[in-house]
Amino acid sequence: MKNIFTIKIRVSSEDIDVLQHVNNLVYVKWMDKIATSHWAHLTKDTPLLQYIWVVVRHEIDYLKQASLGDEITVKTWVGETKGVTSVRFMEFYKNDILLVKAKTTWAMLDAITFKPSRIRENVLKVLQAPK
Repeated sequence: MKNIFTIKIRVSSEDIDVLQHVNNLVYVKWMDKIATSHWAHLTKDTPLLQYIWVVVRHEIDYLKQASLGDEITVKTWVGETKGVTSVRFMEFYKNDILLVKAKTTWAMLDAITFKPSRIRENVLKVLQAPK
């Protein structure tokens, strides 16, 4: 069973484009927000300050629209993690309607050298821990 982390976001006027719905770039911003929030949540008891994460790939399917004032539920969970990369899945819902789904590949870097760092057991335990 995947360990799902959830946040809620209220669509504001800054999120709306000329088509009167949430702009695709806003979803990317929200993807970063939930990923970093989830990592902070996972490491709150065991900080891993020696590592940072960077995006190496996004795959996004825009299925439905969100509008001003909508409350969006964003869910994320960690998928396959090996080598220096970890896959993260995200889904954006308005009520029970799936609006956007995404798969992002992140690479872990050494926080000092910014060079790729192999994901070791200590990080795997944090990513796979039931929360």
